[in-house]
Amino acid sequence: MSAGLLALIPASWLLLGPYPVDGYEDTGIRRLERLRLRLAGKLSGPVPPLGARKLTQDIHLWLTGADLAFETLPSPDPTLQKDIAAVFAGRDEAYSIAILDLTPGRPPRFGSLRPTRIYQPGSVAKLAVAAGLFTELQRLFPESTEARRRLLRERLVIADEWIRTDPHPVPFFDLNTGQAQSRPIREGDVFSLYEWIDHMLAPSSNAAASTVFKEVLLMRAFGGAYPPSREREIQYFKETPAREIVELAHSVANDPLRKLGISEDDFKLGQFFTGAPNRRFPPLYSSGATPLGPMTYLIRLEQGRVVDAWSSLELKRLLYQTERRIRYASAPRLAPYAVFFKSGSLYECRPEPGFTCQPYQGNKANYMNSVAVVERPDGAVYLVVLMSNVPRKNSSVEHQTLATYIDAVIPPPAAGLPGPPE
Repeated sequence: MSAGLLALIPASWLLLGPYPVDGYEDTGIRRLERLRLRLAGKLSGPVPPLGARKLTQDIHLWLTGADLAFETLPSPDPTLQKDIAAVFAGRDEAYSIAILDLTPGRPPRFGSLRPTRIYQPGSVAKLAVAAGLFTELQRLFPESTEARRRLLRERLVIADEWIRTDPHPVPFFDLNTGQAQSRPIREGDVFSLYEWIDHMLAPSSNAAASTVFKEVLLMRAFGGAYPPSREREIQYFKETPAREIVELAHSVANDPLRKLGISEDDFKLGQFFTGAPNRRFPPLYSSGATPLGPMTYLIRLEQGRVVDAWSSLELKRLLYQTERRIRYASAPRLAPYAVFFKSGSLYECRPEPGFTCQPYQGNKANYMNSVAVVERPDGAVYLVVLMSNVPRKNSSVEHQTLATYIDAVIPPPAAGLPGPPE
């Protein structure tokens, strides 16, 4: 790789995927039927780790009680603060973390380290697009969650120039033949909106993220006339001034974050995820996030407040990792755990004698961000946001290693404590 190249580069073995494995009937996401058939022994191929085999009915929100509807983070817990400091003792100061222990039966415990440091969020910013999408769905169908789900299942979107150019492979599965493959999205590929979201959050396809972002724009622009015809869509983007499109994009992606109580300093999305729309509609500012922004997002998700309870639960299901796990989520210690996860990376290299640029080891910038809800078989539950920008370190391996140490500071619940909410 030449020096100075900004990279968001996966390899084909990095494919992972969310939503419970029994979710095909509800969502029409074909990849899930592939997983179900593999688990049933009817199709060959890798099966999900033990922690990734929850069913749809097993996914819960943890903060829906009136006594857990807190607006601000709890004061730092001295013991958790001490434990976190020990984990990061001797490590680079370019690590930041926020962690919230939500284990039922004990008060929430918060801890952090450099929680206000600002990072380039990378693909973690796709959470903003997801919140924007569910916001517009609620705007279109305020009284009917079934109508929202029907639109997600039945709205077919054709890949166009907005996907240019993204090397992230996504899964393809033919329901009739049982044939599966993975490859980057090409212009002309067709997926349901549910599948586009799955591609955005699962293998973290930038092409899918820009496409979903475009659909959110169209939902806001056309309102009750959404979806427009392909001809009307083209006309809209051709005739609307670029500045107006950019301002609308900022609104649909960031207004939902502000509604969650997240400040612009703590989480903002400034641009699309692929080059083609960014060149056509130049962004007004860059994306940025501190650990506090995504942490507040996770808290509102667990409170059922990312739009509403239905949207929050559906989004949590979409974040459930049901295939090969990567980075933080790939720690072997977490294999038996349910992990709801989004990661983002961005590395940049510059000329340096004796240095060879490697993925996730940039010497100029080396951002790696992990956002997770972890649910253990012993009943412990915690939220964690880990952000870093440590040059030359293999940040993917670092986050995997840190996941093990971080999990060790969360004690198991006492015997007989309550389980998940109904």
